[in-house]
Parts: sequence; structure tokens; C-alpha cells
Amino acid sequence: MATQPSGPDHVTERCGTCGGETTHDVRVEIRTESQKEENAEFSREPYRIATCSECGAETSTRMNNA
Repeated sequence: MATQPSGPDHVTERCGTCGGETTHDVRVEIRTESQKEENAEFSREPYRIATCSECGAETSTRMNNA
């Protein structure tokens, strides 16, 4: 996935849209998966969000799908 870090929030990885190795801005985001309000507090999951610096394409990966 990530090859060489070029800064604390940037990594070089393959972009499916551009088709090449580009710098991506990476962050972790907590998302609520449940649509029901009474279960929302129990359905928060961490996601890795990577945004391509070249084309702006964004990918999200649920981090605890191990």
C-alpha cells in the first residue's frame, strides 16, 4: 500500500484513478455506520482516508476488518 513517507501526513502510493505512484494526503476518520440514532454511539469505526494530490480521488478503508 504505502511505500515511502514524504512527510507526517503524506505517503506515496498507487492511485487507481491516475494510474501511477502519487503523493496522497492520509488521515484517520471515525465514521458512524448505523442509520438508527439509538445505535449510533455503538457503531463508530475508524477509517483510513487517502486523497490523491494529483487528481483528488479519495479512497476509504475500514481499519478493523482484520
